[in-house]
Amino acid sequence: MPESPIRKLVPYADIAKKNGNKVYHLNIGQPDIKTPEVALNAVKNADIKILEYSHSAGFESYRTKLSQYYKNHGLPIEVADVIITTGGSEALLFALGSTMDVGDEIIIPEPFYANYNGFSVASGVNVVPVISTIEDGFALPPIAAFEKLITPKTKAILICNPGNPTGYLYSEDEIQQLAVIVKKHDLFLIADEVYREFIYDSNDKHYSVMNVTGIEENAIMIDSVSKRYSMCGARIGCIVSKNKEVMAAAMKFAQARLSPPTYEQIASEAALETPQIYFDEVIEEYKERRDILISELKKIDGVKVGTPKGAFYCIAQLPVSNADDFAQWLLESYNLNGETVMVAPAAGFYSTPNVGLNEVRIAYVLKKEDLVRSVQILKEALIVYNSK
Repeated sequence: MPESPIRKLVPYADIAKKNGNKVYHLNIGQPDIKTPEVALNAVKNADIKILEYSHSAGFESYRTKLSQYYKNHGLPIEVADVIITTGGSEALLFALGSTMDVGDEIIIPEPFYANYNGFSVASGVNVVPVISTIEDGFALPPIAAFEKLITPKTKAILICNPGNPTGYLYSEDEIQQLAVIVKKHDLFLIADEVYREFIYDSNDKHYSVMNVTGIEENAIMIDSVSKRYSMCGARIGCIVSKNKEVMAAAMKFAQARLSPPTYEQIASEAALETPQIYFDEVIEEYKERRDILISELKKIDGVKVGTPKGAFYCIAQLPVSNADDFAQWLLESYNLNGETVMVAPAAGFYSTPNVGLNEVRIAYVLKKEDLVRSVQILKEALIVYNSK
């Protein structure tokens, strides 16, 4: 099981804090946005005498409202198309287990969310990477690159849209290209769409695999409440598909783990009543954070970074040969007036060896003044590190 590039340096951060240093956490996508009160109040006010199992597929009332939520966003999703899971992570595990056998292959554009590696290992599935590059802004690699990798063991293509860790937003044309190839080769197209609402420019739009005509039997969508409502600790997600065989298989996994958590479903169902102004303010805040982070990073000599279109991450290429070493050094050996930063080395977001060694993932989930201060620390740290 591969270690997490996001969390593996936590012991060094703990030591830095015990030594009296403040650590700015740029390594993890933990929003500082307040969870909607309607969700928290639903839990506080729940009149429960017995904390029972829920249905293995999740509350019917929640799935019904979730179906309507998707329809309001232009996605033709019915109640029967949804199974509630313990986080998006479990939804991904259900998707892999329901579509693949041990030894099968899944093609994933990299860099990708690091836990895709872990989930695949746990499922006995082999990841076959197709590399996207910072030079191209991490756009979808040419379809010919995918076709070269398809073998009799290939069962699916997995994307994250918008992307973690790159912030790239796939265009409608790119999604349609993927639709053609999965239809041609009878593959599944699994789309992790947990950052769907986090789109920052007015001319950009999220295009879901559930909107694509002709691949209804191929499309599987993964979703979660974690980022949308700043409810990472709730651990509620869902797997969505119109393929009845896939959903029947996923239901067996759901029954095996009994049920998703009850209080968290109560909060998640209530969260669907969150007023639009909440999202408008959140998106505006993240857009400002993105703009100021990218602007400040581009001021550092030797740093290369693109402008993410969605989610709240970016990949930055640093003037170092080993970002793992640099990230650990930041916590072990460096501080600027008692402050340092924690970043996620990007090599852990690739499965191809020796790729992304000089890259880091940065999450812009801190308030704007903290992001400015973090980049200032990073700039000074690079000078010291490279003069060693």
